[in-house]
Amino acid sequence: MRTLIIAMIATLLHLPAHAQDVSARDLIQRAMDHYRGQTSYSVMTMAINRPAWKRSMTMRGWTAGDKKTLVRVTQPRKDSGNGTLSVDGNMWTYTPKINRVIKVPSSMMSQNWMGSDFSNKDISKNTDIIDQYDHTLVETREQDGFNVYVIESIPHEEAAVVWGREVFQIRDDWVLLEQQFWDQDDELVKTLKALEIKQLSGRAVASVMRMTQEGKADEWTELHTLEVEFDVDLPANVFTLSNLRNPRQ
Repeated sequence: MRTLIIAMIATLLHLPAHAQDVSARDLIQRAMDHYRGQTSYSVMTMAINRPAWKRSMTMRGWTAGDKKTLVRVTQPRKDSGNGTLSVDGNMWTYTPKINRVIKVPSSMMSQNWMGSDFSNKDISKNTDIIDQYDHTLVETREQDGFNVYVIESIPHEEAAVVWGREVFQIRDDWVLLEQQFWDQDDELVKTLKALEIKQLSGRAVASVMRMTQEGKADEWTELHTLEVEFDVDLPANVFTLSNLRNPRQ
């Protein structure tokens, strides 16, 4: 009887019964855990489209927990070896041409990564939004047989972030369908959308995601995940400056 009552209340609120015990913060946490796993290894391509030129690159990526990410470019040859390491909110880049590891200041985290529409912070897969924002479930709807949660996230007043708010659309299998980035004047700046979803390594993954700048339909960057493995054993030295400069994988 208690289960029936909960289900009836959920129907009246237009929320699925299992969402009643999951906060908006938990939904975002689960989505981030879903695409990172405890650890992960992936192979990706990035395609950058501009009115006057196009560019693509292939990358390998590793993650561990919420705070460690390493991305290394493998193609084209002229960019091979360029790497980005993020650990506990700190980021470093390495460029073989100058053989230097450079610390990325916090003021540069919102800057574009290698000329793409993704920022340094986007590439780091940083999860600070979980604790630095207040999250509200504003809508739940059905789409293609799934429940989709729409969550509005507003930063704390003291949070050192550039966005005025972010809006997420998360499927009930924890796939991130869309993420909107709004500025301090409440103007939409850019949107990340899942264009394709595939089963990879035993779970649904947004295998193609496109980041577009608002009002610039002919400028976008697509990230294609070609392969991914979750919960893999990674050597202890993966997320180190030494490994960033001298790859061992």
